[in-house]
Amino acid sequence: MEDSKMKKFIKYIVTAMVLVLVCASCEKFLDRPAEDSYTTANYYQNDTQVEQSVNYLYNSPWYDIIRFYIYGSETMCGNVFQDNNAYATLTVNGTDADLKNMSYSLWAVNAQCNTVINNILNSTGTASQAVKDKAMGEALAWKAMAYFLLVRTFGDVPIIHNNTEVIKEATYNQQYKILKTDVYEYIIMTLEAAMELLPKDPNIGKYNRIDYYAAEGLLAKVYLTKAGVSGSLDRGDLEKARDYALDVIKNSGRSLTPNYSDIFRLQPSLFQQTGENLFSWQWVSGSGIWTAQNSIQSDVGPLGIDEYGATWGDWKGPSIDLQDAFGVSADIEPALRVDRDDRRVATIMMFGDFYPQYWQDKGGFDMYRFYFDDTYYPSGLEANGSNHQWCCQSGALYAKHLYGCGSDHSAALGVSADRMCYQLPTHILRLADIYLIYAEACVLTGDDSSALEYVNLVRARAHAAPLKSCTFEDVWKERRLELALEGDRWYDFVRRSYYDVDACIAELKAQRRSYWDGITDVCKNYVVADNGEYVGPGAHSWDSSSIIYNPKNDLADVKASMFTVPFPTEDVVMNPNVGSDVEAIHLDVRETFNYDYILLNR
Repeated sequence: MEDSKMKKFIKYIVTAMVLVLVCASCEKFLDRPAEDSYTTANYYQNDTQVEQSVNYLYNSPWYDIIRFYIYGSETMCGNVFQDNNAYATLTVNGTDADLKNMSYSLWAVNAQCNTVINNILNSTGTASQAVKDKAMGEALAWKAMAYFLLVRTFGDVPIIHNNTEVIKEATYNQQYKILKTDVYEYIIMTLEAAMELLPKDPNIGKYNRIDYYAAEGLLAKVYLTKAGVSGSLDRGDLEKARDYALDVIKNSGRSLTPNYSDIFRLQPSLFQQTGENLFSWQWVSGSGIWTAQNSIQSDVGPLGIDEYGATWGDWKGPSIDLQDAFGVSADIEPALRVDRDDRRVATIMMFGDFYPQYWQDKGGFDMYRFYFDDTYYPSGLEANGSNHQWCCQSGALYAKHLYGCGSDHSAALGVSADRMCYQLPTHILRLADIYLIYAEACVLTGDDSSALEYVNLVRARAHAAPLKSCTFEDVWKERRLELALEGDRWYDFVRRSYYDVDACIAELKAQRRSYWDGITDVCKNYVVADNGEYVGPGAHSWDSSSIIYNPKNDLADVKASMFTVPFPTEDVVMNPNVGSDVEAIHLDVRETFNYDYILLNR
């Protein structure tokens, strides 16, 4: 078996505590945990086992979504430069490997959530009802998150309410796409059931587990998205988004992490105790289970930032357009660069930046020296060959999603990192997002003053100047700055495209999505003397005139259809009902499905 297929096989065979098998004759959206690898007779016997039964839903099933989520979608929205690939041109199709992996990962999450719930319901041990309820609530919340990503990515999608029943009835190739309006209703129904099961104890969120308020925060975001799905904004949905968000803000006991960059640090004490992270992928290292670990740094970090030799992020990075949004530009001499708030340096790493949290045993990570000073870190890029270009042609690299090097990891967590393996959590719904959901719902329902208050709270945390007034466009931009490179921005475009597609098209076409010509030579010349020795800033003057924006990758044509991507080709071959040219069907999901089998059989 070739290496890529072997990794995929292992992914579906092993989880943190459950063996996973693929039903070979079924479509990928029916992947589910094998029920013969463990049974309710030998597991789910006590509170500890039931609590642990949900642990793997926080990492392993999500692993294959990473590349699409962190830089595929971020490239489509214009936050990341990847040259002229299919994500950059909004032409990704059903044969794309990252899209396919993302789709299969989400269907696996759905299936595994269903199976965990069924196994808890069928358990006969001594576990308390409260613990079982909480575990099932967590599984339902993750299931809702999976569907929320599916419907915003693919539009109309099938609803697989119970994998066991579909497989038993052999109807897996007869599943039809359901209208996205109905899919949103299904997500809402799922979250309502989750909230009936999850506790409101404000201390739970501080330990990175989903609680009632985390599910409610997601519900607020679902209602904000659903509000425009009919083609015009529904005030009732906006009011529900506003009210649910406000309840989380006022009553959850959570608060914004005081220092923005601490949200993305290794030390859990820096962000856990505030409870800002509502939904996070909680990765583990040293478990011996491939897919339980985080490996994002390999995709977005520069070669040489860690000692494991498996990073390849130099050729892609935050776009010029995202830098424009933050009010900075890579063609300006670094010493003259002025940041308007803390989020820029925590999000975008630029020439001249310094990060004390990385390479702590060496005094910090210096972007001047990393590429051009061989005495600073002999394993860095310059030591690997003089032909290396520094950085991405957009003039920037990711700062989010990096953990640094092995000693940083060990010092923070007491466990080692490894090749493509570390433990930094990936936050996918944060309290700051809830503040901005509330603000947007307020603006759209005419309450600008309330919107202004919460936008300014988000800005104050980043030491950004307060706004004096607040419009929709202010909230729209604030979401980009706050959540950049966190997999969210493309989905902002998707939900806005439901009711204002022309504005979305105009913004994408106006973006600077391309690269700088000449930036590599100017940067190197700035710190390296004529004899090739590293001197530091001022070795030669900064020559801005030699850096020219090349617009070749800017979007010339954007169509409304581009805000939805097609299903993986393999799925369409096996089930033509999910093809792009097949009409979706309406389904009254509350009449067709329910969670009574959970709520009434506890």
